[in-house]
Amino acid sequence: MNAIIEEGPTLADHLRTALEHGEIDQLSELIDAHPAQDIAQALGELPRQHWHALFERLNHERTAEIYAHLPTEHQTVLLEQLDPAEATRLIGELSYDDAAAVLEELEDDHVEAILEALPDDDQQVLTSLLAYPEESAGRIMTPEFATVRPEWTVAEALDHLREHSEIAETVNTIFAVSPEGQLLGWVRLKELLLSRPSLTVGSRIHTDIVSVEAHEDQEEAARRISHYDLDVLPVVDERGVILGIITVDDVLDVIREETTEDFHRMAAVGDLTLSLRDASMRLLYRKRVGWLLILVLVNILSGTAIAFFEASIEAVVALVFFLPMVIATGGNAGAQASTLIVRALATGDVQTRDWLRLGAKEVSVATGLGLAMAASIWLGGNWLGNLEVANAVAIAMFLVVVFGSLFGMTLPFVLTRLRLDPATASAPLITSVVDVLGIIIYFGVATAILQLN
Repeated sequence: MNAIIEEGPTLADHLRTALEHGEIDQLSELIDAHPAQDIAQALGELPRQHWHALFERLNHERTAEIYAHLPTEHQTVLLEQLDPAEATRLIGELSYDDAAAVLEELEDDHVEAILEALPDDDQQVLTSLLAYPEESAGRIMTPEFATVRPEWTVAEALDHLREHSEIAETVNTIFAVSPEGQLLGWVRLKELLLSRPSLTVGSRIHTDIVSVEAHEDQEEAARRISHYDLDVLPVVDERGVILGIITVDDVLDVIREETTEDFHRMAAVGDLTLSLRDASMRLLYRKRVGWLLILVLVNILSGTAIAFFEASIEAVVALVFFLPMVIATGGNAGAQASTLIVRALATGDVQTRDWLRLGAKEVSVATGLGLAMAASIWLGGNWLGNLEVANAVAIAMFLVVVFGSLFGMTLPFVLTRLRLDPATASAPLITSVVDVLGIIIYFGVATAILQLN
């Protein structure tokens, strides 16, 4: 018999014990001994009444570092627990992109109060970031970056970078700009360090620039960083002036959020901004019940279609036995096709212009799948009924699988063309539509072949 492995106390357990017993020294030791990411994760596992108490005991150097690694929903809750002075101080210690991400989740009056209490420079930068559309590249860029001029010598450029290293989020990749701020090229810090000090920066810069416009979607920024294997992506305006940079850690958050959102939509669940652990039962009920009610109404049509063919069912009872298999297979084929296309559209692997080429490929694949499913069900039809029943069921299976596959492939393209999220082509939606039309196809074929009234 395998022994039961009991896990020891977690970091969250130790923090909770130290907080409840007022062991301040032990609490400080725990916080100092663990990375900010681990403390942030453990804080999320604590009861919410302990969050403020823990932050009150953090030194100022670690407060912003730990806070920046909290999930957005936890950041919002914690900020609302702090008094205005503490909240303003905390926002002021965050990087600009992190601070903007927190502020966009707050109520407008709360945002205004915090911004008014910040220094004018910080207030101006954060206001400009929040002015960009939601989910745009401008919202997640950081304006904290260092640039060099192509006419400078390498020695001058390195001196400039040393002076501005504290305000730049990263200096691994450095961008060269004109006097007006237009992006001219880029150079690696390593290349500057290994170059002769008397060389000009212009002799070392690369002009194969990959950038993103500030109003473009965050997902496009993530796609370009992934496609071109970048560690930093410059954000420019319509004139080519560099406004900020997006780093890999910024787009990792975007990818995680977008992927989670797509999964929720494909499961016919509304957008869920909270984590599943923190979401209340009321919220989960409200997010799920709407689609389920819509799908119930759709499935009423399925019942109506079955009732319409009541005479055929009475004449050949064996048709009822095969109905669930045919309909479920068609729905599953549609869900498979839809999932593949939704994911390919999300990653940029395919574009809407590829619809015709992929449609032709899906016809061939669906035909093969339909023939395989038809052959498998033909044997059962011949066993439970007769040759005519077997032929009717097999032909219906073939048509339903082909229809389900083509419908599942086409719907995401149609939604994309209509500027809607293709993830809305959820598996429950496709399955329900294929159910209704599949019943009509199934009994229509059976009635025609078996010559039933």
